[in-house]
Amino acid sequence: MDIAALSIAMSTVSTQSAYGVAMLSKSLDQVSSMGDQITEMMDTAGMELSVNPGIGANIDIRV
Repeated sequence: MDIAALSIAMSTVSTQSAYGVAMLSKSLDQVSSMGDQITEMMDTAGMELSVNPGIGANIDIRV
């Protein structure tokens, strides 16, 4: 068994694992940010309904 090759392989695996965790953390932050933005957009839409409650309540259709 070559100790140097084993050490290099273990170091490579450790580096790849750390990189994967960092990328996953970054993705989680981005998804959380998008969720916050979607919630904010929904609150803004709710505000529009409170100002104009009749908008979109009725549809006039003629055949």
